Amino acid sequence: MAAATWQYRGDAEAQPAALVRFSNGRLQQSDSLQFTVYRNKDKVHPRKKHRRILVSETERLSYVGNNFSSGVRKSNSLCRYFVGVLDKDSGQMEVYNAEIFNMQPLLSDNIVTDDTRDYQTKSYREKMDLCIEAFGTSKQKRALNVRRMNAVGSDIVSTAVSKAAANVIDSKGVTALIQDVAQDDTQKISSFLPPCNEDAETPELVYKFEDILSPAEYEALQVPATAFVNITAEEIAKKTEDKSHCSFVLEQLKLLPAEGKSRDHKARCLWFLDTLVKFSCLKGIRKKHPLGPQCPQMISKKLMKNFTSLTYNEGSVQNLISTSMKAKISAYVIALALHINSFQIDLTVLQNDLKLPESRMLDIAKAMQLRISKAKGLPGLEDEQKHKLATLSLPLPVQKVSEGRRKRKRII
Repeated sequence: MAAATWQYRGDAEAQPAALVRFSNGRLQQSDSLQFTVYRNKDKVHPRKKHRRILVSETERLSYVGNNFSSGVRKSNSLCRYFVGVLDKDSGQMEVYNAEIFNMQPLLSDNIVTDDTRDYQTKSYREKMDLCIEAFGTSKQKRALNVRRMNAVGSDIVSTAVSKAAANVIDSKGVTALIQDVAQDDTQKISSFLPPCNEDAETPELVYKFEDILSPAEYEALQVPATAFVNITAEEIAKKTEDKSHCSFVLEQLKLLPAEGKSRDHKARCLWFLDTLVKFSCLKGIRKKHPLGPQCPQMISKKLMKNFTSLTYNEGSVQNLISTSMKAKISAYVIALALHINSFQIDLTVLQNDLKLPESRMLDIAKAMQLRISKAKGLPGLEDEQKHKLATLSLPLPVQKVSEGRRKRKRII
């Protein structure tokens, strides 16, 4: 026989040869044993493309082995295995890559029955849960268990709340509960409104100007409001075209007094109202001066302190204009607008500036005890649109709660 030589045939794309060992003993007759190989269909993933399942059957048992589960021996990932095929006549040996499969017997308890009628009736979520139970990762299985426990807890809480609500209704009555809810809503809304003096003798004293702008804050508005004091008709027309300010401010700029303290006073009020409207359109605030350097530091502090709430987001603390803060800003805008325009305002114009639904704006106005009436919109707005007028007049209207009211509206 010629001298033996060998040649490596381990092609990178070729599947390695399977070396099998049976965990429960050795086969006495292996001639009739047949094997079936299942490969992962994902041929791109660097790990999944090498996954294989090997299945074999004997007269007594069926066996299954794979190369990716937790039961695979660690030596598979630390060592490389080869199989050599020797041609005795030529002395040539061809060497191939190999992989060891540990074959486990598949007992009858693990076999899934052919009856799938119960499975077909399950929802998509239930089917996905079954897949996670069988093939999911440890993280997915933990998440499934937590979700199931939360569902059970929610059912228990819901049942307990329903029983408690039924007991309260039986003992107190529906009418008394509606009145209590209406009173609670009024108290919650009033906490976001400017201080109201219901015993005032004049409209000016119902919502005092000093409660909207303190003397120091009013003084700080002198410099930024100079642009409004010195504004010309051409500049107003250009700002209207550019929409650089809210509609209410643009219309009131056309009605500025000719000169004197009254012009300066109205200009300061309009500048602050425009700043409030712009501030209400912000969401998460990370900057110290969100409205730019032209806004006085005292005004910026006032806005951040009185019209934002602190929240923790993405690892940092930031100021947030929540729904309740948006309602508070809207209430102060209405109060200031009443002082600017002789205590009667076009509520629809402010609603469009603040980007609020009409129902929300009306709720705020009614909570401020304003009288609501209908009127046509101002020139330049939507044609023939019916606008709502809000008027502050004495005596203040008394809020009434209907006993048959089933649904309630909230502004916070």
